[in-house]
Parts: sequence; structure tokens; C-alpha cells
Amino acid sequence: MTDPAPLPLQPAVPPRPGHQDVEPLTGLELQAERRVPRKQVWAWAIWDWATQPFNSVILTFVFTALYLTSDWFLDPAVAELGEGDPAYERAIADLASGLGWAITVAGILIAVLAPVLGQRADVAGRRKLWLGGATAALVACMFALFFVQGSPPYFLLGISLIAAGTVFSEIAGVNYNAMLVQVSTPRTVGKVSGLGWGLGYLGGIVALVLVVVATTFDWWGMPTDDGLVYRVIAVGCAVWTLVFAWPVLVYVPEAPPAPGRERVGFFRSYAVLVRDIARLWREARPTFWFLLASAVFRDGLAGVFAFGAVIAAVVFRFTSNEVMLFGIAANLLAGVSTIVAGRFDDRFGPRAVILTALGGLVGAGLIVFFLHDAGKVPFWIFGLVLTLFVGPAQAASRSFLARVTPAGRESEIFGLYATTGRAASFLSPMLWSGFIVVFGATYWGILGIVLVLIAGLVLMLFVRVPKRVAEAAAAPIGGR
Repeated sequence: MTDPAPLPLQPAVPPRPGHQDVEPLTGLELQAERRVPRKQVWAWAIWDWATQPFNSVILTFVFTALYLTSDWFLDPAVAELGEGDPAYERAIADLASGLGWAITVAGILIAVLAPVLGQRADVAGRRKLWLGGATAALVACMFALFFVQGSPPYFLLGISLIAAGTVFSEIAGVNYNAMLVQVSTPRTVGKVSGLGWGLGYLGGIVALVLVVVATTFDWWGMPTDDGLVYRVIAVGCAVWTLVFAWPVLVYVPEAPPAPGRERVGFFRSYAVLVRDIARLWREARPTFWFLLASAVFRDGLAGVFAFGAVIAAVVFRFTSNEVMLFGIAANLLAGVSTIVAGRFDDRFGPRAVILTALGGLVGAGLIVFFLHDAGKVPFWIFGLVLTLFVGPAQAASRSFLARVTPAGRESEIFGLYATTGRAASFLSPMLWSGFIVVFGATYWGILGIVLVLIAGLVLMLFVRVPKRVAEAAAAPIGGR
């Protein structure tokens, strides 16, 4: 049976009496009567599984936490001082701070590029092309991490590749997120978004389990000089992505070019972007306000996972195996909670899910901060509580934006979603690094991340779901 083609884009809803501006249809509204084949849903969702090792194994729990921010990259004389020595602790904190600054630079690049590249993908109908190209570049960065030997001169190469991978991952994610409206309906978007995020976390579990198994068998006699074990892990993550990332490119149809939109050169696209933002303010104001509010709280969410394993290893003195076991438990909880929360999203709305998750994150984060010297048990408990709420907030945020985005502008709006997020993405790394520098201890970075989450929670209280969108989600439809 041939999969049904995506519905063509329709013109905006005619203006209502007394309203000067039009109220555009959303992409999900155009999908309301469509039956989405399960093959397309799963092909889309599995991309999260395919790319998760970069986030969980490389960016969070293993490569950066256990390798780049370890004494592999310290001056040998300082490394010999050992844990507890002030000079040693300060040097380790400097590595953590350097990682934070590299991620900050990546955020600036994403902020500049994401909306324009998304806009161009919408206009040309090339979402899958950009998704495939950026995914391939991400794979190349992971392969290149093999050349980051365990020595101070290679630290800059390591954090540069991490930053580049972050940029390519985000650019790919812009187009991937935009394709959500092609594989869901107003009644299923929360569940489908949650499925993608949940599979991503579960993929992280499998990848981390493989690392733990390899460690248990002492890497079958593999030499450990120059950080070879960690470099091989990076190569394994690259292979993983190659194996699992292709179904979305094969089974999900390409979106048609957005009608009535002019194709312009790259730099001219920025002028078009400014006009589109002004149009967004006039025609889809809830989308505009949500982009601003989510910019802050999503940076806090990113901070939790970007620095979570560093906190475990440096603040709570987790061993390498304990960090990886924590990562497995964290991804399991995040995956299950995200899939379950997707159903709450469709029933109660994404805003309720986001507010609940942010409240839980703030509470758990404060407990971790105040119990930083109480041993490992508090982080095992409340660190895992943190991960319980991150996934639902991320998936519901994507669902919220898909519900309020005008049809034919999904990649551009999700590009703005990335840009506004990255425009604020300096917050968590800056407060993380700044608090560490000022107070001279890594655990103070926890408070910086919590402050960002609090700010995002307050801003989200002022965001409302448009009545028409809420009614569309509640109405019975033929799709599934």
C-alpha cells in the first residue's frame, strides 16, 4: 500500500470581521483528517535513537565528563598532586569552564545560522536534505574525536569538535523537529513528540550499557594509552548513528516548498527573516512569546544534561563506572517518563506538562546544591529526579511549538526556536562557569543552572495556548 502524500499547504484563514491581520492555519491543522502511517511515525522517531549517543555518551556521561574534564588533560605535575589539592581542583575546574565556553561559542553559531537555514529549507522544500547533511557532519565530528589524544595539547581540539558537533546536531534537529507536523495530527502530536524523545533516551541507555559491558571486560585487553578507550567509544557512537539514522530519510515524505515565498540569496535571507519575525508578531503572537519564554528554560534543561555527569564525577566523586551506571538509570527514567508524559501532553496540554516539569527541576536542583557535601546518595536520588523531568519538558516544548506554527514555516520557526534558545544559551554555561570562577568550586555551577530554570518557569507562566489550537486538539478527528 502506498503511503499517502502530505497534504498541500493551504492559504491562511480569511480575516475575521474587525481583524486587520489574517490568522494562518498551522501545519497540524492541515493534517487533521490525515491517517499517518505507523511506518512514518517510527521512521521519524528512530532518528532520536540514532543521534542520542552524541548527547548521552559523548556530550554528557562519558567523553566530556570522564575524559575531557579529567586529569588526562592536566599538566603532569599538577595531575600528580591528586584530588583534594587546591591546585589540582582549580585545574580541573578550569577544564570544566573551558568546556562551558566552547559550548557557548557553539550556541552563538547556532543562533546566527539556524533560522536562515530553516527558512531556506522551507522555501525550497529541502528539509530532508538539510537533515541528512547535518547528520553526516555530526558523524564526521564523532569520528574525528578519535584523534583527541589524552594530553593537554589536544584539549582545544577536543572541545572544538564537541562544539562543532553541537552545531551540526542542532541544525539537523531544526529540520527533524519541523518534520513532526508531517507525522502527527492535533490529537497525537504530544504522543509522537514524546515517542521520539523517549526513544532517544532509551537509545542512550543501550549505548551506555555497551560501554559498561566493555569496561567490565577491561576492553578485552585494549591498550589504554593516550585515552584510546574513550576515542574508540567516540568512533562507536559515530557508527551507531550511521546505522540507525537513515529510515527518516527513506520513509518520511519530503515537505512541499512553501507557496508564495521568494527564493533569495543566503545573506538576503536575513532581511527576509526580520520581516518574518514582524509577521509572526502580527499573526501568531503566542508563537512569538513562547519562543522567548522557552529560550530561557530550554537552556536550563540543556545545562542539566551538559554538566550533569561533570557534577557527578567532580562534585560527588562518582567513579567512571558509577557515572556510566548513573547515565543508564537517568536515560531509562527520562525515556519512560517522556513517553508517558506525551499522553498527558495530548490530554492536558503541553503548557501544563512544561510547568510541572520545571517546578520539579527547580526543587530537585536546589536539593542537589545544598547536599553537595552529603555523599553520593543525594545525587543518586535527586540527580535522577532531575532527569525524570527533563525529557517531558523537552518533548512538550516541541509539541507546543508544532501546535502554534503557521503552515509552511515549520523549519524557519524551529530555526528561530533554536536561535532564541541559543540567544539565551550563554546563560547556563556562563553562570556555570562564572559561579565556578567566582567561588572556586565546581558545585557552585549547580546554582547557576537552577537560576536559569527558575527564570524560565516564571516566563512560562505568562504564555497561553491559543483557544483555536486548544479546540483543534480536543476535536475528534480521523487521523491516528
